[in-house]
Amino acid sequence: MQVMVELSLYPLVNDYIGPIKAFIERLNSYSNLTVITCSTSTQVHGDYTEVMQVLGAEMQRTHEEVGQAVFVAKFLNFDAMSSK
Repeated sequence: MQVMVELSLYPLVNDYIGPIKAFIERLNSYSNLTVITCSTSTQVHGDYTEVMQVLGAEMQRTHEEVGQAVFVAKFLNFDAMSSK
């Protein structure tokens, strides 16, 4: 099963741009995922299990490195072939 997650990150620190850029760069390093970045959110498309594992690991890393941060997400399961 495929999933699309629309995700926004709000680091609760004065220098918030750096953690956002780092998070997006890490997401882009996963070749099996499709990552589309917009001005207020990032969409991550891929296999449901893989997307969930990647997001779990990268969100945890952000919390460990930044401290307080808010993630807002929307999840949509879909079959990429039927959405064309």
